[in-house]
Amino acid sequence: MINAIAIDDEPLALTVIQSLCDKSEIVNLQKTFTQPSEALKHLRKFPVDLIFCDIQMPSMTGINLVKSLQQRTMVIFTTAFSEYAVVSYDLNAIDYLLKPINQKRFTQAVTKAQEYFDHINKKDQNSDKNIFIRADFSLVKIPLADILYIEGLADYLKVYIKERKTIVARMPMKDMMEKLPSSDFIRVHRSFILPFSKIEAVRGTTIFIGEQEFPIGRTYTDEFFNRYSS
Repeated sequence: MINAIAIDDEPLALTVIQSLCDKSEIVNLQKTFTQPSEALKHLRKFPVDLIFCDIQMPSMTGINLVKSLQQRTMVIFTTAFSEYAVVSYDLNAIDYLLKPINQKRFTQAVTKAQEYFDHINKKDQNSDKNIFIRADFSLVKIPLADILYIEGLADYLKVYIKERKTIVARMPMKDMMEKLPSSDFIRVHRSFILPFSKIEAVRGTTIFIGEQEFPIGRTYTDEFFNRYSS
């Protein structure tokens, strides 16, 4: 199980988090705190895997608390204010829960935390078959086998996925290439990354995947044909 603490200046909100955790088989909520400073003292001595953290607190905002953490810890923000969603994204939060929090939405968030925890700790034998992308203000798990292609758009990219909604993420193509196994994916153009397994045909400098056509950029031509023909 994931070990966690919860921080909120409202005791009732902590009671709700405690109740949600008690019904979950994923999270072990070890302690709750109404004072962020006390939570930080505890974390220095007793690190945990996950923090549930309110954002708007009088003595210290949840944003400043997360920024002051001395160790990398997964964070799920809990707040009544939707305008903080972008901030949670920038701080690499696992998820962002709007109060009042129901059990279904809570379970979705902690499941993401469990999957990411397994991924970074390699406890899941299938962890290397997925990547995690930050999109829609949370962490999204994408099976590598389901990626059809990736399109770059300035500072953003689109991940086209089999039988799923296209994911739009703020990430450069270079960073995406570092996440993908180089044996399975190749960049063929400044705007496209393709999975080798999905390529159906190549004619001249055009690649075909289903009904989609992709140009091979001059910069990428030699590498593509060297790998594709081997």
